[in-house]
Amino acid sequence: MQQIDRACASPGRIDEAWRQVRAATLHLVADLAAEDSVVQSMPETSPAKWHLAHTTWFFEQFVLARDARYRFFNEDWLFLFNSYYQSLGPMHARPQRGLLTRPTLAEVLAYRACIDERMDDLLAQGIDAERAALVTLGLNHEQQHQELLLTDIKHLFSLNPLRPVYRRLPLPNATAATPLEFISGAEGIVEIGHVGAGFAFDCETPRHRALLHGHALANRPVSNAEFAEFIRDGGYRTPTLWLSEGWNAVCQRGWAHPLYWNDTLDAEFSLGGLRAIDAHAPVSHVSFFEADAFARWAGARLPTEAEWESAASAFDAARGNYVESGLLHPHAGEPANGLRQMFGDVWEWTASPYVSYPGYRVPPGALGEYNGKFMCGQYVLRGGSCATPATHMRASYRNFFAPADRWQFMGLRLGKDR
Repeated sequence: MQQIDRACASPGRIDEAWRQVRAATLHLVADLAAEDSVVQSMPETSPAKWHLAHTTWFFEQFVLARDARYRFFNEDWLFLFNSYYQSLGPMHARPQRGLLTRPTLAEVLAYRACIDERMDDLLAQGIDAERAALVTLGLNHEQQHQELLLTDIKHLFSLNPLRPVYRRLPLPNATAATPLEFISGAEGIVEIGHVGAGFAFDCETPRHRALLHGHALANRPVSNAEFAEFIRDGGYRTPTLWLSEGWNAVCQRGWAHPLYWNDTLDAEFSLGGLRAIDAHAPVSHVSFFEADAFARWAGARLPTEAEWESAASAFDAARGNYVESGLLHPHAGEPANGLRQMFGDVWEWTASPYVSYPGYRVPPGALGEYNGKFMCGQYVLRGGSCATPATHMRASYRNFFAPADRWQFMGLRLGKDR
């Protein structure tokens, strides 16, 4: 898959980034049948067809429609493919996106092609820096939906008794286990948050000072073998390991292992179908509650996002097991000294609630609804996953989900006080 350049906000380079990202989305759905694109497996996910339409709606709504003379492709679809922008008008209920058999997939693809053509014409004419910034935001928004496309398809296919295969995936080379070690982190006042001229979402700003107490981070994410040990030791049967709301989730939802694992703890469902669990690979598809309970069982804790970012800032965020590797699954990685696998493989839960940074201001207009209004009841994850585009990631990137969510490639790295 092609990549979007990190510096694509420059009006002179935006057209190349535009073509790359839009083509990458179509590449992800190329092997899906029309029937695969319609179904919604749970309220938190969306059909592939909806993702294709919504990412197109974003450019039509926020870029093309800035021209007062612009005529929408289909005004009825503004209601269907708005996600949560209340200031732009009502929207179709999220849990009912899977009921949209019409427009058809062919009609959605025609919509996408039409808006692509209109955007191509606009970019060919040249755009100013303000509109280039909107296009860049839209491309990063689409990259988010590229990851959601994969994780939503995985969840959908996992519910099919036939265990369909999204794509035949290569298996990574076998590697030896890397012993778990703790690496001391910085102590004192550090700065975190986005810095530089590259793109960042508003919630990554402003850059500010944070106080770090003595701490250490694990040299790698928690492995499948370690999480299996937690399970066999009664981790899901011991209420004292869990936050109250987490224990309620265990009891009410019948959790006994990570999502997609079988009951014998030796196989898991992947985008390449059912496969043996790699003992040394990072555990994935665990909720914040499960990550927190494991950390308590291990005599450790989850890192704060400031601890994580301070450590990750020393690494190249473009290097990791991202979607471009084609594995579409976490892997053990090669042995290395010090911290490793800070980027790619699995999103790492932190102990930090998703709240605003000091001095944060919600952007004006409808785009102010992008991040700020979700700063309640969610926790921050860092580092990207095997389904994340490589150029989408940076040390300051803040992902966030509800603490019971686990259909994303979510894992954990342990932290300790020192």
